[in-house]
This record gives sequence, C-alpha cells and structure tokens, in this order.
Amino acid sequence: MYPRSFSHIGITVPDLSRAVEFYHEVMGWYVIMPPSTVHKERDTAIGQMCIDVFGEDWETFEIAHLSTSDGVGIELFSFPQTEARKPDFNPFATGLFHFCVQDPDIEGLTEKIVAHGGKQRMPIREYYPGEKPYRMVYVEDPFGVVFEIYTHSYELTYSSGAYQG
Repeated sequence: MYPRSFSHIGITVPDLSRAVEFYHEVMGWYVIMPPSTVHKERDTAIGQMCIDVFGEDWETFEIAHLSTSDGVGIELFSFPQTEARKPDFNPFATGLFHFCVQDPDIEGLTEKIVAHGGKQRMPIREYYPGEKPYRMVYVEDPFGVVFEIYTHSYELTYSSGAYQG
C-alpha cells in the first residue's frame, strides 16, 4: 500500500478564455496548453475517450490545461451548453465541494481574487489562535467555483496536535 499522488482536477466554466486569464494572472498557474477546441470523433484515442466520458450528447467543447507550481494539473472545460450561472454551494451533498491552494500571503491572494471578479466567502481565520500562525479562508473564482486558501501545508496544519487543546 502506498499513497497516490494528485494528478489534476477538471473544472467546467462558462468562459474558457476568461477562466484561463483568471487562473494564470491571479493564481500564477502555468498555461501548458492554451484553449483549443475538441470535436466529437472516433478516429483518435482522445476523441473516443471524450465520447466514453461525455456520452453522445455533444459535438464540440473547448479545453485548456494549466499547472500549479508543484505540478498539479488544472484542466478547464467549456461546453456550448454550459450555463453562465454559478453552481449551487452545497457542502452537505456527496461529491467534491472545494479544492485548496497554499499561499503564505493569504490576504494578498484573497484581495487579488476579489479584484478579479471572485468572492471572499468568510473572514480569514486562524486554526490555532495564539499558538501557530496557520490561517485559512474560503473564496470563489468569478464563476462561483469554491476553493480554500491555506497559509501552510496540509501536513503542518493537521499533524500531531491538530484540534487538541
């Protein structure tokens, strides 16, 4: 048994160019494949994989690939039928409800997200007030995709002594 590494996350957005701009300019993520169009076809492995995943009820979509500084992929999708409304926020439903990034300048990144059309969902909070400088905040991108920012690594935040007095 061994822990698997994280490869990528796929996010559907209504405006691919705007999303690439946001995640590149605000988050600093590398654009490793600029926006391109995929057409439904069975002649290539990618075409067949997309039919396997999305079914038959599509003809085309746009896709772009970005990468974080530690090599985690961000796969952005936009379909012609993607609605421009923000997704419902329901952390109580089964499924993915957020992802998290790390930045020691939590205030600066939060301000930049808001300045570029995103939203700060809560005040920046300390995990261990008076003990450790670990802080967090939930935010949204301009499309309503919820994510979290930590000032310190996941391991440091939750290692020995987490949530104990």
